[in-house]
Amino acid sequence: MASQFITFEGGEGSGKSSQINLLKSKLIDKGIDVVCTREPGGTPSAEILRELVTTGEVNKWEPMTEALLMFASRHEHTKNLIIPSLENGKWVLCDRFYHSTYAYQGLGHGLGLEAMEALKKISIGEIEPDLVFFLDIDPMDGIKRTMGRHTNEDRFEKMDISFHTKLRDAFLGFSETYSENSVVINASQEINKISDIIFEEIEKRFKI
Repeated sequence: MASQFITFEGGEGSGKSSQINLLKSKLIDKGIDVVCTREPGGTPSAEILRELVTTGEVNKWEPMTEALLMFASRHEHTKNLIIPSLENGKWVLCDRFYHSTYAYQGLGHGLGLEAMEALKKISIGEIEPDLVFFLDIDPMDGIKRTMGRHTNEDRFEKMDISFHTKLRDAFLGFSETYSENSVVINASQEINKISDIIFEEIEKRFKI
């Protein structure tokens, strides 16, 4: 069976990590070799960059510096994990990819999509997910979900609610732009119901 690259996008607290873990188990039951990863991060070098951008004060970076760090991490991740895994016939499930940078830095911080597209072309070229799940949730509800996390990776969660509203609008806009290979799911539903919707979509698209 051909390898597939599937990404999960959404605002803070939308449940991406939980859905990736549930999907991994279902794919393994089908005999599929699966790699789960995340952005920023995914490789030792990219995880160093992750710590720089996800911890500390809200205004610690200029928006363009933040975007450059994100794409630097993505370059390491794509070259050293994602592409080799796909070439070896594995399915790659990734918690965030370039759509997050388009949303957070491009539209949330106002750098614009044209600048983000240029950075994408330079850093990772033409690679695209085979399928993107956009998990949609009201920003206030999503932030409430994150409050129980015991982590110092809360820099983005601390940003103003208006920023998170921009993110939601951005992701919903991307789901229309990339409609052929994306699905929007209401992330306020019960976790197993969301998982069933995701797996049904994958069964239909990839004939597993």
